[in-house]
Amino acid sequence: MKVLLKETIDALGIIGSEVTVADGYARNYLFPQEKAVLATPQNRRALEQKKAKFEVQIAKEKGVAEEMAARLEGIVCKIHAKITDEDRLYGSISLRDIMNALAQQDVKVDKRMILLSEPLKNLGTYKIPIRVYKGVEPEITVEVVPE
Repeated sequence: MKVLLKETIDALGIIGSEVTVADGYARNYLFPQEKAVLATPQNRRALEQKKAKFEVQIAKEKGVAEEMAARLEGIVCKIHAKITDEDRLYGSISLRDIMNALAQQDVKVDKRMILLSEPLKNLGTYKIPIRVYKGVEPEITVEVVPE
C-alpha cells in the first residue's frame, strides 16, 4: 500500500515522502496514529500545499541532527571489562554498555541509533557510527580497556 508520510519515521522516510508499506502496518499503526495518509491524488495535492511547512520542519530537524553530530564526533568512551589470562573479554561489550558509557558523559542516544554490527569481544579501540538522522552518521571512539 502506498502512503504519504505526515511525519519523519526513521525506518521509512522523511516527512512528505511517498513510501510503500504493508497493508496491516498502514491500517493498524500509521493511520490510527495519524503518521501517514493514503496516497491519493487529493492527499497529494493537500500535501503539496503544506510542502513549504514540511521543508521548514525538515531543515530544522536536519539542523538539530548536525548539531548533535558535531557534539558526538569527538567523543571517546572508555569501557572497563574483565579479561582472561589471554587478554580476551569475559562476555562482550554490547549496545547497552555503549549507551551507558555515553550516558555517563551526558549524551543521550537511543539504542537503535548505535550501528554496532556485532558485540565487541576483544580489547582495543573501535570506531562506532551513530545514526543521528538520515545521512548524518558521526563516529564515536570506544576504547575497551582491562578492569
